[in-house]
Amino acid sequence: MNICVFLSAADLDERYTVPAREFARLLGKAGHTLVWGGSDAGLMKVVADGVQEAGGRLVGVSVEFLSHKARPGVDEMVVAKDLAERKALLLAKADAIVIMVGGTGTLDEATEILELKKHGLHGKPVVLLNTAGFYDGLKEQFRRMDAEGFLPVPLTDLVFFAEDGVAALAYLEESAGIR
Repeated sequence: MNICVFLSAADLDERYTVPAREFARLLGKAGHTLVWGGSDAGLMKVVADGVQEAGGRLVGVSVEFLSHKARPGVDEMVVAKDLAERKALLLAKADAIVIMVGGTGTLDEATEILELKKHGLHGKPVVLLNTAGFYDGLKEQFRRMDAEGFLPVPLTDLVFFAEDGVAALAYLEESAGIR
């Protein structure tokens, strides 16, 4: 399965890097392909390292203005002209999406993917991996949107909230009929 992971390229604390590395190893060991922003920095590097070390494939989608940070030695690397094209390519190459910790870029990617799913423009499973409670506030906001009628489909049809990588991968594999 090609699993797109949206996440930060920043260097982060161990409370984020250790679970990210564990999740990456699970993906690689299970034979999945990581589809990600292609960066060889920060948390993106941690995840790519983990997947590759465990035997998984790497498919990167960088963007022209960040191509100097692209990871060498991957199975496939595409360089998009801008962020909009990058998001479209990441979604096109993915069978499923995992949203890990990140900043405004990750939040932008997450909301666009959920908006497209809400409108039926893709039906791929989406997991929000809530490492160390990072997305507790966003999770609460989504629940409020759902409860107050702002979502035309149930929240559970849009996104699965996972507290750890084991639960995230189990959900994705079950959604794909692997488990």
